[in-house]
Amino acid sequence: MTQPLSCRIAVVGGGIAGLAAAWFLTQRSAGRVEVIVLESSPQLGGKLRVSEVAGLPVDEGAEAFLARRPEAIELARAVGLGADLVAPATIAAAVWTRGAVRPLPKGHIMGIPTDLRALAAAGVLSPGALLRLPLDHVLPRTEVGEDVSVGRYVAARLGREVVDRLVEPLLGGVYAGHADLLSLDATIPQLARVAREERSLLTGARRLVADAGQTPAGPVFNTVAGGLGRLPEALAGALAATGAAHLRTGATVRELHRTGTGWRLVLGPTRAPEALEVDGVILAVPAGAASRLLADAVPGAAAELGGIDYASVAVITLAYPRSAFPRPLTGSGFLVPPVDGRLVKAATYASVKWGWLGEADPDTVIVRLSVGRYGEEQDLQRDDAELAELAHADLVRAVGVQGRPIDHRVTRWGGALPQYAVGHRARVARIQAAVAAVPGLAVAGAAYDGVGIPVCVASGRAAAERVLAALLPKARSA
Repeated sequence: MTQPLSCRIAVVGGGIAGLAAAWFLTQRSAGRVEVIVLESSPQLGGKLRVSEVAGLPVDEGAEAFLARRPEAIELARAVGLGADLVAPATIAAAVWTRGAVRPLPKGHIMGIPTDLRALAAAGVLSPGALLRLPLDHVLPRTEVGEDVSVGRYVAARLGREVVDRLVEPLLGGVYAGHADLLSLDATIPQLARVAREERSLLTGARRLVADAGQTPAGPVFNTVAGGLGRLPEALAGALAATGAAHLRTGATVRELHRTGTGWRLVLGPTRAPEALEVDGVILAVPAGAASRLLADAVPGAAAELGGIDYASVAVITLAYPRSAFPRPLTGSGFLVPPVDGRLVKAATYASVKWGWLGEADPDTVIVRLSVGRYGEEQDLQRDDAELAELAHADLVRAVGVQGRPIDHRVTRWGGALPQYAVGHRARVARIQAAVAAVPGLAVAGAAYDGVGIPVCVASGRAAAERVLAALLPKARSA
């Protein structure tokens, strides 16, 4: 019996999408592929990373993922972290606006209110803005066409203040972007669907909340005890254990070219380039890097990828003695509307939100604060000490913290979050069509269908399946 031919597949990018792609390549190929993961930075994991602050493990980037999509949970279980999956102790969030930290009304859809009494009680909106809301029921339909910005559509239905004080902070927390620039179809697809079906936005949002109530009960978010940064570490270990995956860090891919039998990657410094010949390639890198690599092989996709912008952010982690808080912190944290002119755009009370962290050191309170929105990179030009001091000052104003932090950490994520501009889904469709026309090539990551961890895992899986489907039939016939 003829031994099946082995294929060699390169995964460019060692973030969660790339590592997931490598995992699915090894798991679904029955040992018939060799996988090489090439990561330009010194460590794997992308924006999932954990390090210590005041002796406690705290995530430097993303700290949680949606639990109502199965992909991240299934992957965590597959690499041995199932017993360490935990839900937050609280998800009750707030908004720091109009001079106070106010509760975020329950039952909203990315800031779109559904319970007007709860909204009025929260005090987030002015009396005039509250009086404007019922007009949504009598206004003529707002056409969304092929796509429209979130801000334009919501302002037309509910008024500008809903956008400024509710939608903007929610979208800013996820995308570090602006509602007037972000695509309704790409960022809130379920709302885009009802916008085309219902004249009233309030009616459509209430329908979505009612539909969500029919889903099985369970946590909305999960993380890994000890920090979500443990997930890529466990995944890398599981990949290495397969014997079919080779993980390389500090390996920058500078060129990608098609050959008569597959692909040639050029990596390393220009003075000492290294050529790597493979049968298939998965690009799990940001859009700009993917654009440069595809300029020769798939120029149409490269041009489209070059049109995706990114926002840079920083996460400032402050550690305080519990005595610094005259009143115990409650809830998971707060969001900040850009209209209020604060440096900080969000704060997470990590020691309150995650029980495992609070239990590890009951006398220390960890707060994570984020800074940076699309087009506002000037805030990030400050040095680490100044950013930490300004973030502390905002926290003093918001919750009255007393005393000084006992430790801090500033993590900068340059070009971290893709901006899904109006027309993004159509752009992605054109990219995917151009890439799909080239055998043995696929793309994956946050630039395409979502920035959350489950969707990035799903994109890595889809990329692996696409490349395997193209290569393994050739291998069987050889």
